[in-house]
Amino acid sequence: MRIKIKKLFFVFIIAIGFNNFVLASENLHLGDSQAKITVKVFSSLTCPHCADFHSAIFDKLKNEFIDKQIVRFEHHSFPLDLAALNAEKILRCTENKEKSFLLLNKIYKEQNKWAVGSDINKINDSIIKIGLEFKLSKNKMLNCLNDEKIQDQILNARIEAQKKYKISSTPSIFINEKKYDGKFNYVDFKKHLNKLL
Repeated sequence: MRIKIKKLFFVFIIAIGFNNFVLASENLHLGDSQAKITVKVFSSLTCPHCADFHSAIFDKLKNEFIDKQIVRFEHHSFPLDLAALNAEKILRCTENKEKSFLLLNKIYKEQNKWAVGSDINKINDSIIKIGLEFKLSKNKMLNCLNDEKIQDQILNARIEAQKKYKISSTPSIFINEKKYDGKFNYVDFKKHLNKLL
């Protein structure tokens, strides 16, 4: 079962205002841009099913396909709430792609620790603690959390993704621009990829 998009978050986006959005920055990705297969994962960092998919698929996919330049993997931010949005901001504080994915792994792994409660300040503090483990400075992360340009990039990318892909739940996975509706386990996912080679 996947997480359905929360209508409340659309209200949140509208409240921020569409007119101030800038073009979205490049999505977090690994792998050869000329790879035969591109896997796009639209996910919210507070979505348990997104964390389950990532933990079940990513590491094995990286070892068997991404590192061998067979697959390009793209993480597309699709935050469903303010906590997920802020976690994405911290994720963008890293400039090294490999490090960003290590941080992404940790954010998903510890999701049930930081993505709890309704106090956004406590949630932010918990996310920052994770970032500190990756040698990100607290000041840099606070700047990222308060950076309106980063926020606009994330939300604009979400809006564009909604328009183009008609996303109704997270995670939504697209393989070579076709939606993947198979099982969220590596055996089935790998079989699907091998059919495209």
